[in-house]
Amino acid sequence: MSNLKAIKRESTSSGSNNKLRSDGFIPAILYGGKDANLNISIQKKEVKSLINSDTFLSKVLELEINGKKEKVIPREVAFNVVSEEPIHIDFMRIISGKKIILEIPVKFINHPDSPGLKRGGVLNIVRRKVELKCPAENIPDEIVVDLAGTDIGTSIKISSVKLEENIIPTISDRDFVIATVASPTVIKEPEKPTEGDAAAEGAEGETPTEGAEAAAKDGDPAKKDDKSKEGADKKPDEKKPAEKKPAEKK
Repeated sequence: MSNLKAIKRESTSSGSNNKLRSDGFIPAILYGGKDANLNISIQKKEVKSLINSDTFLSKVLELEINGKKEKVIPREVAFNVVSEEPIHIDFMRIISGKKIILEIPVKFINHPDSPGLKRGGVLNIVRRKVELKCPAENIPDEIVVDLAGTDIGTSIKISSVKLEENIIPTISDRDFVIATVASPTVIKEPEKPTEGDAAAEGAEGETPTEGAEAAAKDGDPAKKDDKSKEGADKKPDEKKPAEKKPAEKK
């Protein structure tokens, strides 16, 4: 449990609050129970690392004010829209015997012991936080989900999570899913064309041969040109010298 020291604020004007912020403090308020609301301030450097954690709004803290310690829980943090620095915190007193509704973060353990993840499966987280109704004196820091033995296709539901006594989900009408172990993503290959499609593609994509072009049209000039060219290429037969007859014997 973290301990924080707080100082009472006498003034709540915007001017005094801005002065506190410039001095490294965060204005805050403490409420709940039978005691009156109390305006306080906390040093930013003491609480900033806690604010940045996922469990801050479900974490029980011990707040010391003028030597008196109280168990509190943060309920809301306001941030500057430009700098994103915390500018105000609401704390609520924890009253024994009361129940409180909180969003508790989910923590997954034993990833190496999951057969599904070993085989390339993917942990698909459906809920990173689960809203629970808890006794004020028994607030869990986190919900632990054990992945040991989970295979591809496994759905991890809230019923499989061990919760302490008197801690119940606010969603009570169904056994909702927290995470699944999904199959690895597979890149789908393009479908092969059918025989009819292949024939159509072939007919569209074929380049006609010269012979096909010539046969496509009757009396195509190209055909005639080919013939005239063919004739032009042929040289006229050269005359062979006359064979000499052997002289007759007298």
